[in-house]
Parts: sequence; structure tokens; C-alpha cells
Amino acid sequence: MTAPTTTAHDSWSELQTTALLGTDRRPLPDPGGSPAFAAAAGSVDRSDPATALLDLAALATVRRRAGARALPAPALPAPAEDDGRPELPEPAARRLGFLLGGRGPDTSLANLTELLPQWLATARAHGYRLPPAHVPALLDTARARSELRPDVVALAGPLGRWLAEQNPDWRFVGRTAGAAGTAAIAGPADGPQDPAADEQIWQEGLFAERVTHLTRLRRRDPAAGLALLGSTWGTERAEDRLLFLDALQEGLSTADEEFLEAALGDRSKNVRTTAAELLSTLPGSALAARMAARARACVHPLDDLLAVTPPPECDAGMQRDGIPLKSPTGRGQRSWWLGEIVAAAPLALWTDATGLTPQQLLRLPAREGGEADGTDWSADLREAWARAAVRQHDEAWARALLGPAPRPGGAERAPGAPAKLLAVLPPVERAAWTAAFIRAHGLGDAFQLLGACATPWTPPLSTAVVAALERAAGSGAYPWSHSGVLGMTERALAPEAAPAVEALAADAAPDTAWADTFARLAETLRLRAAMFAELAP
Repeated sequence: MTAPTTTAHDSWSELQTTALLGTDRRPLPDPGGSPAFAAAAGSVDRSDPATALLDLAALATVRRRAGARALPAPALPAPAEDDGRPELPEPAARRLGFLLGGRGPDTSLANLTELLPQWLATARAHGYRLPPAHVPALLDTARARSELRPDVVALAGPLGRWLAEQNPDWRFVGRTAGAAGTAAIAGPADGPQDPAADEQIWQEGLFAERVTHLTRLRRRDPAAGLALLGSTWGTERAEDRLLFLDALQEGLSTADEEFLEAALGDRSKNVRTTAAELLSTLPGSALAARMAARARACVHPLDDLLAVTPPPECDAGMQRDGIPLKSPTGRGQRSWWLGEIVAAAPLALWTDATGLTPQQLLRLPAREGGEADGTDWSADLREAWARAAVRQHDEAWARALLGPAPRPGGAERAPGAPAKLLAVLPPVERAAWTAAFIRAHGLGDAFQLLGACATPWTPPLSTAVVAALERAAGSGAYPWSHSGVLGMTERALAPEAAPAVEALAADAAPDTAWADTFARLAETLRLRAAMFAELAP
């Protein structure tokens, strides 16, 4: 009878057993196996059993590896869906490669990645699809820069979603608004229009992704956004509840009042304050009515002035409606309470009660007790009305509070911090007021005003900025004293201003900081103009 052939597994087990027991207690095993393997094992020098055991183990290892059977090939994933959008023009595709790399052959700029958001937004607006070769690099970029994700995911389209299924590093694609469906990609980034997809992002997304998704869902379907937030509200952290409440500004209406009234009893002071601010933007809300009653008790017209009686205390009702007992700014308590009440009261209260326009009301002196020599509360009222105008997006009040556009040589300055009031006005009016301010006062206080203007800046605003830069260069100031404005100018100045900037570079003293600054700015403008031309259909 023929003895069974020793398998590779049996041989390996014998070697393991011998190694565990020791060669002094167990003899070296017979390797067995194929004739070729037996011959190789037979050539091992067995004079030193321990060394021989290691040699046999090495031979057995090679035998085991050589004899391993290949695993079944994994099933190939289904290909990505077809993308019917037009292909990106070749010059624009090359430009995208330069922007992703941070440098290009036609520019000396140190970093082009700051222009990438403009490129992405423009390409998306034209409805292009990305070249497949650029999609992985863009997904990596969007992974590190979350503000780019909506545009990148939309442009990457079906291929981007397909790639994200293969690479867990890109899992943000499935949780980013605009990722579901070609129709959503080609249109505004209002997010998935599938309740199951909404729920998945809300339950599985990172915090920033959830806030973004809630904001976009509120734009599309405010009721669905509120329902989604309400489903997990009781389990959210206080700091998260605060930012989720901010997202309710999108599509805010009286339908949200019940939820916000309940939030006035939240255990977090910041959540209570934010809920009160949101309710104060709804003129018909119960909170707005309560604040209007308090405001009428504090301020009323009397002859040719406004009689002011600040609240003597901050009672429990005021505190529940979001007025802190103590001022966080160090202002006097009565001044603080008065300002909070007026800022939360409907602005129509004042015009309806007096029959005066906002401009006329702002010209009235505000005196305590209605006495001509009483404490002047005009500045406090003005500041509170400004906050109310921003909250309630009231153009008439914002326009009155800003006043007429500044004039060169005039002594007037912008009242307070006008950037928020400017944001209430239409874009063209906003740009015109800012241009007038810059012509009158230069760039020193214009950073926030420029940030409130839509980009690219209008030709009149761009002209005003270039002229102000010319004045700054002639005054002997250094460019870095305007570094914030200059950085914004590179991204927002109308590309058509390039010839004027090039003229400034030519007129500046050679090899000076301003000459280099103007040359760089002109080069960036030329690059942006070329970038937009390449993307034009």
C-alpha cells in the first residue's frame, strides 16, 4: 500500500511542532511533497538540527507561496453614468491645470490657487464638464478646501460620484449639496432633492457639511429644513444648535415662529439670544409685538423731539426675549436695555406712529423725559435703528442711516460701521456709495465696505479704487499699508481696469515697491481676463 503524499500544509505543521518542542525532543520532519521539493530538502545539511530546521522552513515557505492559488478577480464596478454636458474648452482645461498647480507659464505670481474659486464658479455657470484627468486632483483640492466643494462636486458630475465610491478620502462628495443627480449639478447648488439623501447627509455628515446642507435645504424647502432640524434638535450640542439656528435665516417665515419661541427657553444663553434675533426679524411675530410695546413705553414723539425713558430694569420677560441682564460690551445697563429693545422692535412702528420718514426721524433730537436739556439718547437710538435695519433688511432705513454718498472735500464720514447697512442695499447702489466714499476718504477705512460689494466690482468702483491707489502711491505710503485692500483688489477689480493699472506701473519709479505692486496687479487682471475669455462658450 502506497503511503499518502505529504501536503504542504502537513509539512508546515510538522515544522511548527518541531520548532515548538525543540530539535532535541523531536527529530527533523520528513519534508515529503514533490520529488523536486524532496530533493531540495534532502540537500539541507542536518549536522546542526536547529539550523537545518530554519533551512527547511525557508524551503517550505517558498513552496507554500508558489503553490498559492489566485483569488477570484473582484467584480468590476459599473461604469460612471454618461455626462451629457459640453466638454471644457482645451485652453480652459490647460488653465485649470495651472491653477491647481499654483503656477503657470505666463505669470510670475507666487500662488494662483486664490483664483480657483472664480474659475470654478464661472465654469459651473457655463454648464461644462471637467476633463476626466483633472477630476481626481480637484477632488483632492476640495477635500482640503471645503468652500470649493459645491462647485467641484457639481463640475465633477457623475464621474466624481463614481470616483468617490472607490476612494474613501472623497466620501464628502456624497454628502455635499449638488451631488445627487445631473439636474441638480447643472442648476443651482440646492442639494439633493431626495428625502432619503437629505436624511443621510443630516445623520452621517460632518458638522460643516450638515450646516451647509441645512442652509441649502432651507433655500429649496424651508419646511423640510425645519423638520430635519427638529428631528435631532434635542440631541445636538449647544454650540451646534447655535449655528443650526443661523441657517434658519434662509427662508425664515412665520412658519418658524413656534420652533423659535420654544428655543427662547433653551438652556444655552447664546441659543436664546439668536432665537430672539430671528424672531425680531419677523415683524408679525409675538416677540416683535412684545418688543414694540416695550419700545413705545421707552420712546415716543413729543413736540419737536423724541422723549426717551430707558427701562429701569431688565425683568424676566425681557430676559426670556433675549435681552441679557448685563451688558457684554461694558455699556451702561439702561443704555444697553434700551438699545436691545429698539433693535428688536419693528421699524414700521416709528414711521406709522409719527407719520415721519426715516430721514425725518433721524433728525429729531432724543432727550430723556422729553426735556430739552435732558440726557441725549440720539446716538443710542441711531445705533439701535441701524441694527434693526440690518436684521429686517429695510432698504429705506439703511439708506437714511448711511446718508448721502460722501463728497470729496466734505467733512462727513460714514456713520459707525456702514458695511452691514450697505449689504442691505441693491448691489449697484452699494458699489456707487462705496466708490463715492473712496473718492472722498481714500482706502484707509474702505476694506469692509469693499468686502460688502459684489464681485467683480462695477467699472465706477474699479475706477475709484485705481485712482485711490494712485493717490496712495503718490503720498509716500507703502503698499503693505493697504495689503488687505490690494489682496481683495486682485480678485475683485474689473479686468477691464488692466490698462489703467499698467499705466500706473509704468509711471511708478522703477524698482520700487509700488512699481512691483502695480505690475503684479496688472498681470493678475490680464490673467483673469484671459481666464474668463477661455471659459466663454
